[in-house]
Amino acid sequence: MQFLRKLHPILAVGSLAVASLSSSQTSSYEIPEELDLEMALGFALEHNFEILKARQRIEEQTGLVIEVRSQALPDVSVMGQYTEIDEGLSDPDAFGPAISAQWSLGVQARQTLYAGGGVRAALRVQGLVEEAALLELQAVVNDTLLAARVGYYAALLARARIGVQEENVGLFEELLENAKNRYEVGSGSRFEVLRAEVSLANARPALIQAQNDYRIAVEELRQTLGFFVMEGVNKRKVPQLLGELRYAPLSFDLESALESALANRPELQRLAKVEEARREGVAIARSGYRPKVALVGSYQFNKPSDSSSFDDALEGWTAGLEVSVPLFDGRRTRGQVLQAKSQFEQARLESSQSTLAVEVEVRRALSEMQAAGELAEASIQVVGQAEEALNLADIRYEAGDATQLDVLQARVSLTEARLNQAEAFYRYNAAVAQVRRSIGLSDPVMAP
Repeated sequence: MQFLRKLHPILAVGSLAVASLSSSQTSSYEIPEELDLEMALGFALEHNFEILKARQRIEEQTGLVIEVRSQALPDVSVMGQYTEIDEGLSDPDAFGPAISAQWSLGVQARQTLYAGGGVRAALRVQGLVEEAALLELQAVVNDTLLAARVGYYAALLARARIGVQEENVGLFEELLENAKNRYEVGSGSRFEVLRAEVSLANARPALIQAQNDYRIAVEELRQTLGFFVMEGVNKRKVPQLLGELRYAPLSFDLESALESALANRPELQRLAKVEEARREGVAIARSGYRPKVALVGSYQFNKPSDSSSFDDALEGWTAGLEVSVPLFDGRRTRGQVLQAKSQFEQARLESSQSTLAVEVEVRRALSEMQAAGELAEASIQVVGQAEEALNLADIRYEAGDATQLDVLQARVSLTEARLNQAEAFYRYNAAVAQVRRSIGLSDPVMAP
């Protein structure tokens, strides 16, 4: 329950971030004019369907806990019966009239005193299962925020590609204009004009594709956030995404990262709770070998033999013990114990398997971040070189020392370098987010 108390203010972050967008979890929302990363993550916290389903599983486990706890509490019930008897079945005697009805009314309470340790173990199991459900919710939150963050980065990457392609088209338009001017004054050829026109025409499809990729990226982000569009609004409207893909170098120590992952990953903590619950399941199964003791008491109103009036009822209380000692159950309990032991062993193996998988995941994430960082640093240098090469090509072309083809190649190289840089920045930011999740660190939006 400590985690649940911690999680409530975390989810409140999402509620505050999207207060201007939504009023309930299942309604439609007006598409905002602008959307930043924090608002997107906050909206996902409140409306992502995986998170909502994980919350409902917690409610389910809460109900199971209440059900199991009822075994340790008294069971109180009211019992009554009334029977009309036909005259043909009545047997009057010398002491009274024929009996035409039978009835009784009572209140009974039953309290289990000992159930072979099964009830106590079941209570511990349900407590562990509830904690496991909370940890599952934390894992789902971490995964969802990672998906939303990477999705937002993907949309920024798609937008950056649009910018690069727009600039590329602009450069080719400028090149075409220069070629026409040179042709008109007699210093250029018709071939140069045609080549510039072809280059411009070839650049436009890449821009169109980049624009389409951006629309798709926004739709995929909307799906991750759980964002429904209101009926009757412009369904072609796309919010303006705020922020840019940037490269901010970070470093993580491998040993510290592995220790953090083993200590903080909610998936491993959940499996530890499941393993402990399976161990208690063995105790529950073994309780079938032990006797069961219950205290039973009642207060009754019974019909007297010589009257059918409720005013003449016999009343009083009863109290006693119920003891049940198992002698032979066809080896049913033995089978249940074997199943429980196997389930415990499976949980232990799954925990070990997941621990190894987490270690590999951490190493892979750190390796991906290292490679992405190296590519990002290299792309910065390449873009600078490509920009310088294009400037020199333009100057030489104006001076007549370079051909139009040299300028075209320089501009293609610059476009490729800028696209590679945007891709490298995206990969690095996504890799950092993946590393944080792999070592069990919460997304920065969840920081108090």
